[in-house]
Amino acid sequence: MISRRVIVAAFLALATVAGAVASLALGAVEIPFGDVIRILFGSVDSGPDYEIVRTLRLPRMVEALLVGAALGVAGACLQGALSNPLASPDVIGVTGGAGFGAMLVIILLPAQAALVPLSALVFGLVAATMVFLIGFVGERAGGIGRVILAGIAIASLFGAGTAALMAAFPERVPAGIFFLVGGLTTTGWETLQQVLPYFVVGFIVAILLVRPLDRLTLGDEVAASLGSKPRRIRFGAAFAAALLASAAAAVAGLLAFLGLVVPHMVRLAAGTGRTTYVMPVSALGGAALLVWADTLARVIAAPVELPVGPLLVLLGVPVFLWLLRKAV
Repeated sequence: MISRRVIVAAFLALATVAGAVASLALGAVEIPFGDVIRILFGSVDSGPDYEIVRTLRLPRMVEALLVGAALGVAGACLQGALSNPLASPDVIGVTGGAGFGAMLVIILLPAQAALVPLSALVFGLVAATMVFLIGFVGERAGGIGRVILAGIAIASLFGAGTAALMAAFPERVPAGIFFLVGGLTTTGWETLQQVLPYFVVGFIVAILLVRPLDRLTLGDEVAASLGSKPRRIRFGAAFAAALLASAAAAVAGLLAFLGLVVPHMVRLAAGTGRTTYVMPVSALGGAALLVWADTLARVIAAPVELPVGPLLVLLGVPVFLWLLRKAV
C-alpha cells in the first residue's frame, strides 16, 4: 500500500508542476498549453506569445515557486526550532523589518525605486539580527519564550516606524500599497538575481539543520545527550528562516500566513511531524500554493491583476483561527 506521506508529497509535486504550466499559459492573454511547451523547448523562438512566455511570465513563475518554497521552509524551520505550530517568519520580526525597509525607500526616495528589494532585504535581516541579540545573548539565551517575545517586540517597533512614515507622507503611501499587501510583478530577472544568493544560503543552512531539528522534538535534554546543542540549532534555524523570509519579501512583498499555514497543513495531511519530511514537502506546498494563487490573482479579474497577498490571507485567517482554537 502506498503510504500517506508518499501520496501527499506526490500530490504536491504534481500540483507544483501543473501550477507552473498554468502560470505560463493563463493571464490577460491565454496561450495554449501546447504552444507554451514548444516555446519552452525552443521550437518557437519569436512572436508575441514567445515574448509573453519567456520575457514576462517565466521570470514571474520562477519567482512564485522560489518565494513559496522559501516561506514554506522558513515556517517549517521556525515551527520545528520553537516547538510551536503557530510560529512563522513574523515571529522573528522579518516581516515588520522588510516592510519598513521598503516603505523607507518608497516614501523618502521615490526616485530610487530600484532600491526597494534591497532595502526590504537589509531591514528584514536587521530586524532578525535584533531579535537574535535579544533572544540568544545573555541569561537564559535561546529560550523559546524569550525569542518569541523578542520577535513580537521588534516587529511592533518596525511596524510603528512604518506607520510613522505613512502618517508623515500620506500622499506617497499609495506607491507602497502593492508591496505591503504582497504580490509578484513582471520585472524580469533583475530582482531575482540580486537576492538569489540569499535564497541559496538560506536553503543550504535549512537543509543542514533538518536532522538536528528532528532531535529537538525529543526535548532539549535528550537532544543534548545525543550530542546536539539546542541553542545553536535554534539560532541556525532562525538565521535560515530570516534569510529566506527577507529574500522572499524583497521579491514579493509581505505575504502573510503562507509560512504559518503550509508546514502545519503538511503535518496534518501526512500525519507526521518529522522535520526530515515536513521541510522538503513544505517547500513543495509553498511553491504550489503561491504559483496557483498568483495565477488566480491574474485571471480572476483580467486584464486587471490583483495582488496575491489578500488571497493568501483569505486562506490563512480561517486556518490560523482554527489553530488558535486548538492551541488555547
